[in-house]
Amino acid sequence: MTTVALAVTDGMLHFELSLAYEVFGAVPDGVTVPWYEVTVCGSAPVRVGRFRLEPDHGLDRLCEADTVIVPGWADVDVEPPAELVEAVRAAHAAGARVASLCTGAFVLAAAGLLDGRRATTHWAHTEELAARHPEVEVDPDVLYVDNGSVLTSAGKAAAMDLCLHLVRLDHGSSVANAAARRLVVPPHRAGGQAQFVAAPVPARDDHPLGALLPWVIERLDKPLTVTDLARRAGMSSRHLTRRFRAATGTTPLQWLLTQRIRRAQELLESTDDGVDTIATATGMGTATTLRRHFHRTVGVPPDTYRRTFRTRPATAQKSPTGTMGA
Repeated sequence: MTTVALAVTDGMLHFELSLAYEVFGAVPDGVTVPWYEVTVCGSAPVRVGRFRLEPDHGLDRLCEADTVIVPGWADVDVEPPAELVEAVRAAHAAGARVASLCTGAFVLAAAGLLDGRRATTHWAHTEELAARHPEVEVDPDVLYVDNGSVLTSAGKAAAMDLCLHLVRLDHGSSVANAAARRLVVPPHRAGGQAQFVAAPVPARDDHPLGALLPWVIERLDKPLTVTDLARRAGMSSRHLTRRFRAATGTTPLQWLLTQRIRRAQELLESTDDGVDTIATATGMGTATTLRRHFHRTVGVPPDTYRRTFRTRPATAQKSPTGTMGA
């Protein structure tokens, strides 16, 4: 029987902790393989979100577990307790497989377990993780990263993806699928965090690009170039590029592509338009071009995205181009 220890301390997020306990703590119907023995380790009592928790054992017992799960850390601006960091480091040194959920990656990074490794965390905190731990190769786009003995997940629901991945590694796909059915979740999700992140748009009236960006958003179906944008803004192309980098962190053409992809996402969610029609409405030209850029940016094909994020039953609805859905 594989032992799973949940490392807890004041300041943990209750969602990720509860999720892990639910995955590893209950045997799915029809599963006959030896299941996990789950224990909660921490300094008693522990305040987790708005809940008070009595751990089964102290943090020193992490060293006896086969797998150690570190739930999300609530305040990434605060360094995790040295006692927790040392216990996680010692557990890994003793041979435990260590996995962090969401911002629990900050605990693993503080313990040095992510040095020289690829890792992820919630998309809202990937820049902070990379800035504080430059020795970590932070990947902001994936749902989870498996380095063998060290694993990290993206935010919130991605913790479920990682936990089911661990079940799949330990017991195979059929058992992981059974666990997913019990939890009423997909056994595996395609793509990465990019499909859940809305692209920011600086829109203040006093910003140098404040008038330009809304103008571009209204004309995404048009063939726009950097020269077109610079002429509209009354700047040289070079000056415009500098302004764009300062405001958005990217180039005008990359920003424009991001907005086209975002518009395509909205149309896939809310209309019945075919991919050809959406390609025209977003200035992509052809369905092939849209599919290529969409898959590369979002991580899944347009059809997969539509099935996942559709907000209503399929009905005939006009897109912004005025054409009916195919």
